Amino acid sequence: MKKLLVANRGEIAVRVIRACREMGIASVAVFSEADRSARHVRVADEARPIGPAPAAESYLRIDRVLEAARASGADAVHPGYGFLAENAGFARACEEAGLTFVGPRSETIALMGEKTSARRLAVEAGLTVVPGTLEPLADDAAIQRAAERIGFPLMLKAAAGGGGKGLRLVKSAADLVSAAQRARSEARSAFGDDRVYLEKALLQPRHVEIQVVADRHGNAVHLFERECSIQRRHQKVVEESPSPLLTPELRSRMGALAVALVRKAGYVNAGTLEFLLDASREPYFLEMNTRLQVEHPVTELVTGVDLVKLQIRIARGETLPFEQGALSQRGHAIECRIYAEDPDGGFLPSPGRILALRVPGGPGIRDDSGVEEGDDVPSYYDPLVSKLVAWGEDRASAIARMRRAVREYKVLGIKTTLPFFERVLRHPDFVAGRIDTSFVARMGPPEHEDAERPWPVALAAAAIRAFEQRRAAAAPVATGPGPSAWRQAARAEAVGDRR
Repeated sequence: MKKLLVANRGEIAVRVIRACREMGIASVAVFSEADRSARHVRVADEARPIGPAPAAESYLRIDRVLEAARASGADAVHPGYGFLAENAGFARACEEAGLTFVGPRSETIALMGEKTSARRLAVEAGLTVVPGTLEPLADDAAIQRAAERIGFPLMLKAAAGGGGKGLRLVKSAADLVSAAQRARSEARSAFGDDRVYLEKALLQPRHVEIQVVADRHGNAVHLFERECSIQRRHQKVVEESPSPLLTPELRSRMGALAVALVRKAGYVNAGTLEFLLDASREPYFLEMNTRLQVEHPVTELVTGVDLVKLQIRIARGETLPFEQGALSQRGHAIECRIYAEDPDGGFLPSPGRILALRVPGGPGIRDDSGVEEGDDVPSYYDPLVSKLVAWGEDRASAIARMRRAVREYKVLGIKTTLPFFERVLRHPDFVAGRIDTSFVARMGPPEHEDAERPWPVALAAAAIRAFEQRRAAAAPVATGPGPSAWRQAARAEAVGDRR
């Protein structure tokens, strides 16, 4: 593996590019017109355009991504998460083009990435699944028949993807048709597949997932769990490891179940099995994500394993460097997803230019970001700004560090979810570990004006002035041995766009 193309954008593209640089592998970024001057473009060794701003015309275009790989001379592709990451057709096209796909085999993605076939296989492997359909539903009539059989409330879910896309809670038959139409439309837009399936809605469950890795030589292990119960609009916003819910016995049991399913599926590379746990702590298999998870940093911090490098090594045919008995959890890690959203306005997106940015640091703090000061957060994609992660010797110290980091984090120009996380981190139920998937809804509105704390006027003015001076200078920035021609051209064009 000499040169790897990252078929994604934002912080995950930056994350993969950094791993490539440490491993001596050249990196290639791809970008839409909206991302021409994005951070992942600037940090890669080279970059290739793949189309207009809408994802359906760029990041979801298999032909254009493969053409970028061919033109750049890349011999491997990392899909990141989202977009084409769980698209079996994309993995197959990479394989047929002679490219090493950093992920599972295409047939395994087809088996496990398609949620209903994964549920069927889980049943065969001895796992308990949430009651619902085991086949995808392609039309409204089939959805209505299945809903009558399962009963309400229920969950409508995209058969071809995850991440909260194409997912709806349906409380009554009167809401079913409109919810199905919205779920199918969103699934078609996000994954190019509008099929859905149904599950019985569990009331106030805990959401816990197990990280797994497996190589081509029959070795498979789990890297313990992540608690993902704090969600808004069915999308995770806070993740932590270890879970405050799991006992050592339950952790061992869930890990063994996860590895059993991995072996049953013949799975290779990194993946995640998601479970819902009811009030009796009984785990129900939910789905498998056949890719790297957004929240993988919390696992990296508590295990000391670099999951992206491990993915690349497995894709090159190497064996796992450890056995299950050699793995352990050390300390506690918490991740907050910082979105360009207005938490007091229904979490509506808040795209725009980041006029000033101060990122927290210090002991135990990690920030995986896809933006820098002066960058634009476009309206076309998921508005994730960064993933802020805090590590401590125990949960209490991790919470204390995260509270400090959130207060240090300053963003000027857009609204973010930072005020929301301040409320979460001081909530008595969160501190006590009494959380479930309805936690955010139970929080309710803030007791007082919870708008983002403004910077002092002098500091804000100085930040804006510094930004304007840097933009006016428009000097190309040298990285490594010297700026390449494409990087100088991209920098000049980006400066022109901002003017």
